[in-house]
Amino acid sequence: MLNAGPIERWIFRLGIALAVFVFIGISKVSAQSSDAQSVEDWADVQSILDHRCVVCHSCYDAPCQLKLTSPDGLLRGGSKLAVYHTERLRDAPPTRLGVDAQTVPEWRALGFHSVTEPQQAGSVLERYLALGRKATLPEDQPLPEALDLKLDRKLVCPSADEFDSFEDSHPLAGMPYATAPLDPQEFQALQSWVNAGTPAFTSPVDIPDEIAAQVSAWEDFLNATDPRNQLTSRYLFEHLFLARLHFSGDDPRRFFQLVRSSTPSGVDIEVIATRRPLDDPGYELFYYRLQPVRETIVHKEHLVYTIGPDRMARYTELFLDAEWSVADLPPYGVADGGNPFSTFAAIPARSRYQFLLDDALFFVRSFIRGPVCHGETAVDVIEDRFWVSFLDPDADLSVTDPAFLRDGASVLELPVADVDHGTLGDLQGFSHHNKAKYLEFRDARYQASSAHETGFDYGAIWDGEGTNPNALITVFRHFDNASATTGFHGGIPETAWVIDFPIFERIYYNLVAGYDVFGRVEHQLATRLYMDELRMESEDLFLTFMPRNLRAGMHEEWYQGILAEIHTYWHQRRIDDSFPTGAHFETDAPKQEFLLALLDRGQGLWPTVDPINRCLNDSCLQGHGDATVTTLRNLANQPGPWVKFLPDLSLLLVEQSDGDAEIFTITHDKAHYNIAFLFHEAARRNPEADVLSIFPGLFASYPNFIFKVQQDQLNSFVDALKLIRTQSDWMSFVADYGVRRTSPDFWSDSDRIHALFTQQDPVQAGILDLNRYNDPKATDDPT
Repeated sequence: MLNAGPIERWIFRLGIALAVFVFIGISKVSAQSSDAQSVEDWADVQSILDHRCVVCHSCYDAPCQLKLTSPDGLLRGGSKLAVYHTERLRDAPPTRLGVDAQTVPEWRALGFHSVTEPQQAGSVLERYLALGRKATLPEDQPLPEALDLKLDRKLVCPSADEFDSFEDSHPLAGMPYATAPLDPQEFQALQSWVNAGTPAFTSPVDIPDEIAAQVSAWEDFLNATDPRNQLTSRYLFEHLFLARLHFSGDDPRRFFQLVRSSTPSGVDIEVIATRRPLDDPGYELFYYRLQPVRETIVHKEHLVYTIGPDRMARYTELFLDAEWSVADLPPYGVADGGNPFSTFAAIPARSRYQFLLDDALFFVRSFIRGPVCHGETAVDVIEDRFWVSFLDPDADLSVTDPAFLRDGASVLELPVADVDHGTLGDLQGFSHHNKAKYLEFRDARYQASSAHETGFDYGAIWDGEGTNPNALITVFRHFDNASATTGFHGGIPETAWVIDFPIFERIYYNLVAGYDVFGRVEHQLATRLYMDELRMESEDLFLTFMPRNLRAGMHEEWYQGILAEIHTYWHQRRIDDSFPTGAHFETDAPKQEFLLALLDRGQGLWPTVDPINRCLNDSCLQGHGDATVTTLRNLANQPGPWVKFLPDLSLLLVEQSDGDAEIFTITHDKAHYNIAFLFHEAARRNPEADVLSIFPGLFASYPNFIFKVQQDQLNSFVDALKLIRTQSDWMSFVADYGVRRTSPDFWSDSDRIHALFTQQDPVQAGILDLNRYNDPKATDDPT
């Protein structure tokens, strides 16, 4: 081209430019194609992680704090420090994913080690997976003794440079832990992902314009600057900070979380991290924001709360249309903000109580799905199944008498406001002192009211105004966790609660808003002891609806034994037989008569009969002639020597001839002589009185075992179960109908149950937790 003319040189340069342009274009397309493939590969990997890893690695109780519900958790890695530590003498630094640190270096400074960084022998994650393939467990056999399933087992949590030693001393501890191995295709997908450097992608949340407009409207509503709006928004935040906010009519899998941010609407959210929602945010000016939830939905922490225009109108009606004013906004902090009755005294009690009643199930679930999501101590304060109703606002003096909470706020102090300044020995004294003073105050106010002349009748129980099913709730305890649902389910329970506004608000602040999962032993014990008092208040309030001459006897049935009598005396507990009842009874079973009468007021809000567990006469079978229901009735709500062998929570998968399947939840209702003490529950058990309660569908988070049976084998299943007398019988039954952790069908059955759960309730469903999945052994003690 040296002798070429101008035109030739121009054509040559144009050709070079075109070639470069084409090359760059091809490179961009190739890069885009590669990125798209990487994202697609990550989606496949994420699905495997969700259904094989997240089932154990989520929430605060994830082994080694390795929380795999999002790429951020994967990058954060693991820690040797446990969140749940009942003997901790000092508060631990909080380690909430997405809140207490934002970058990998910040997590390393908090003691977390990488599980994805490539090493010469492989990353920690890669080596765990390889170890799982190296030592495959025998199919359908009990686990080796070396594999411990106890929640409080000592965890090693090795970092990369410790893994050689860990593998030598724990050759069976590969992943997935103590289960059937991964499918070869799943393992290969994970291996390829690891070889590619474990790339992870946080997909942007696609928010439609209509939902984005509602988000903006809600942030405007919550950040209004009028003092009444500010106090209302603070009240809402302290009660909804755990909620998965779901816009009515939106995609059933899209949720938001209410947070406090240092940045206003229209700017990226910068979450303000405080230990509790009632703590000072530390900013003179901050903003309430709705943050999209990007994590995998895990059922045990999935607290759905529906919002939309109707909800905003309801808040306006309850809080802003009411007559009240606020001169100075109350301070923050545990000492000042730990008592909601003084902090929010300006807001009418009726507004606050009705706000709780409107979504009572959400708040009851927050007690048991919130931070207290691990350990027997959190729920051993309650019976295995009981029914809850609520005192009607018009019957509650804390609502109808403005002076009640104004004068009683000082004796409604919660331990969260005192424990930081106390000692371990002060806790019991605090609990007793405050309860005695409050009950003395409460009794005096009610004795001076017109209610003491007439007593409480059925109208004193909130009926949901004929539209709200939250008026009646069943709570189930499954040893170290619990669940709740609307309506009264199962047979007539041993105990029942009636909750008024002071009880409701104190349970919430004791177990949720005021609870610090990272707190030391004093805080943990204070929470447990105070909840003991609140349970007793709820039971005693129920007893005021019973005939006066029967109350003491009913209480004695609930608290049997000399130690329980001492407990009653020590707690200064007195069964009030002076308060009359306004309810009239026609049978010699007033508890049953009263509770069933509450059901009859529902006008279709909940079923009035339970054809499996509570069929008091043949009329309850009308409309429930399904053969499965009829067969399962032969197991439900009846004691027998076989009952004690069942775990706390089982799932029964009934397979139909056409390939479909139906799920039933089987709860083991364990009987107790009393639940008056913190320790040695086994010494207070009465296993001969245990029964099973069986329910269509799925509502609990932690299945202990899965049974699988063909529809035409259901009668044989029931007959075989009722013949169990020994542990050997039980092991034979498990071999015939159980799905062991080592079963080749373990993962496929788990996937099937998750799919059926999502189909049953796409908004409420989430990944179930398999940390508590049992492994029956011939040496187990069924009691």
